[in-house]
Amino acid sequence: MGKNDTVNTKMIRGLGLKETITITVGTVVGVGLFTVGANGVGYLGPSIIWATFAAFIFSIYPALLYAEMGSMLPFAGGTYNYAKIGVGKPWGFLAGWNFVISLISVVSGEALAFSNYFKWMFEGMGITLPIDERIIASLIIIVFIVINYRGVEIAGKWQNIFMFFFWGVSLIWFFLMIPHINLHSYTPFVGSGNTGLREFIFVTSLVWWCFAGFETACAMGEEIQYPQINIPRAMFLSPFIIFIVNAIFQWFLLGIVPPSGLGIIKDSAAPYAEAMKTAGIMGIPLVILCAAIAFGGDLSTLNAGVAAPARYLYSMSRDAALPPVFSKLHPKYKTPYVAVLFLGVITLLFVSTGSIIYIASLSLFADLFYYIIGFMGAIGLRMKWPELKRPYRAPMLKVGAVISILAYLVMTTQLDREAVITGILWSVVGLFLYYIWTRAKSDEEMPLDLPNAMQELPEHPPAKELERLNREYFIWRNIVGIAFILSISLYFLPHIF
Repeated sequence: MGKNDTVNTKMIRGLGLKETITITVGTVVGVGLFTVGANGVGYLGPSIIWATFAAFIFSIYPALLYAEMGSMLPFAGGTYNYAKIGVGKPWGFLAGWNFVISLISVVSGEALAFSNYFKWMFEGMGITLPIDERIIASLIIIVFIVINYRGVEIAGKWQNIFMFFFWGVSLIWFFLMIPHINLHSYTPFVGSGNTGLREFIFVTSLVWWCFAGFETACAMGEEIQYPQINIPRAMFLSPFIIFIVNAIFQWFLLGIVPPSGLGIIKDSAAPYAEAMKTAGIMGIPLVILCAAIAFGGDLSTLNAGVAAPARYLYSMSRDAALPPVFSKLHPKYKTPYVAVLFLGVITLLFVSTGSIIYIASLSLFADLFYYIIGFMGAIGLRMKWPELKRPYRAPMLKVGAVISILAYLVMTTQLDREAVITGILWSVVGLFLYYIWTRAKSDEEMPLDLPNAMQELPEHPPAKELERLNREYFIWRNIVGIAFILSISLYFLPHIF
């Protein structure tokens, strides 16, 4: 395939608002929520809601920044493109490079989490599976490589199935757990161990990982229908949905495990299953919980986590920042199949380590780093390209972006030292490869192509279609708003009754 063929081959805009939201939320409803995010409950007890709310606040304004950038530049690559155009090509490469390693880490950790909860599901039925977790994790990753190889519409449909299965089964589990809820467990500040400021910031950083990835849809902007409308709306809703999911599951986790047992879930690889075992709740309720987590939460993250980083490699390769092989699209499915296969192999290597903790630490560093670069890109785009059409404009962008950068820098101080060193080495290796590959390239071979890209923006929807989009968003917004209020209200129940 020649260069022109690669560049001119178009992706298919097959994702609507529903798929955009479920892919974005699906990326984060999984490994963080059901592993390290739940471990945070063991540290803070009922005070976990304040750490979750802080992580939510740290995600709100960044989501507005991505709403502006994603609707303005709705092409594959997300933060890579925003940083490249806003602050320069090396920064763009670093953003894309760290996004890729972050989601590789997430997918690897998610596959291992799936494996753990899958085995716990059988344990709830009294069956012990004598299979190494890494084998189960590798098999499920291969399944999602095949799904994403076949096409974005198939991946989007599966994403809807996973998310609705997750919520359907979770609702059954919630009803089964209500009789086991102990309202005395929500007494404020009943945590295990020190709950000072340093501990609170540390747990907030862990819980924030449950929010990292709220902008995933931006990476797939070239495959979203009417992205100038659907991307901002997905960004507005995503942090709220992620908060709702975390708050509700944390509430039930607190309710079923006695305060004296919180220490047990601090370091557990499957804290929800461990909590149920500690509370003596086995059998069908445990099977239902593990089914919801494994086949709903975990699989939804795996699906989105395999899809998004491949689009980054595709975009970086299309810009000649990486070898052209990564920008090849499948002649039938129109997917970046080489990038999907390559990332699949790397993910399988990560799974072979078998360590969720190390994988989570590396992902956290990469997440924080590329978000900081993304915020810099938002400032740069406003300053360098003020004339560009912005379907949505974030309020007080420069001030908000700087505050967000400072907040994320504070969270990096809470990371494991080994993870920080690994993350820095990964970035150095990436820059080395970038300069080796691009040093012989001229500016003509590596254009920003912004004017041409802006000419390819999708048309505004016709009146009838816009009415349908508005009606769909109205329903989503009201449901999310009601659920947000209810999820917060749960924590006030013990003080009322």
